[in-house]
Amino acid sequence: MDKVNVLGVDFDNKSFQQFQNEFIGKINAHQSTLVVTANPEIVMATNENPEFMKILKYDADYITADGIGIVKAAKYLGNPIIERVTGYDLFTWLMSFANERNLRVYLIGAEPSVIEATKAKIIQEYSDIQLVGARDGYFKEDLELVAYQIERTEPDLVFAALGSPKQEQLLALLRKNLLPALMMGVGGSFDVFSGKVKRAPQSWQKLHLEWLYRLLKNPSRFKRILVLPKFVQKIYQSKKEQKVL
Repeated sequence: MDKVNVLGVDFDNKSFQQFQNEFIGKINAHQSTLVVTANPEIVMATNENPEFMKILKYDADYITADGIGIVKAAKYLGNPIIERVTGYDLFTWLMSFANERNLRVYLIGAEPSVIEATKAKIIQEYSDIQLVGARDGYFKEDLELVAYQIERTEPDLVFAALGSPKQEQLLALLRKNLLPALMMGVGGSFDVFSGKVKRAPQSWQKLHLEWLYRLLKNPSRFKRILVLPKFVQKIYQSKKEQKVL
């Protein structure tokens, strides 16, 4: 299946390699493209926020399964997703691709110290990227003005680390204006990329326990983790409704 529906969100059922190939085509064609990397937390947010759901339904060109919970839920519902494709993995690959092609990149989000550390890493390790903009997420302007400011830099790639749904709201404005760039919300990716936050070791990743690793490193995430039992409950309910039909 090309699309797999999980609680109203249509995920693209593609491998990491397939996403890479299609994104290269979109970038080469300067085609306006919005990528959403959705985990259980985002799916639950869209179920509670109709405006957020509209962005995923009508503005997003791709929705990837960023979270093992999505992959497991899809399998349980009878429509397996090929593999988990994380926003961070796509981000780092796109940064390498941008470096190879000398692309124009705009970054927005995270704390001032994090965006500065991210800029420093790009200058040192990705020197062929044209960094046309990099600003933190603590701006006062409304999203329409920020979108206009981004458009003026004529980027090939836009990455927003503002948290959901704000990052998707901003990128949806750019998508509606047909900005000829590939745009993606990346959540906390700048924190990891800059070195402020350490990503879970490969052993934890293979066991699909990145969420637990992040929780142990940052207990303040506990309130966010509480959405997972609600997600599981809704998946069970969805399965029951399938059987009735």
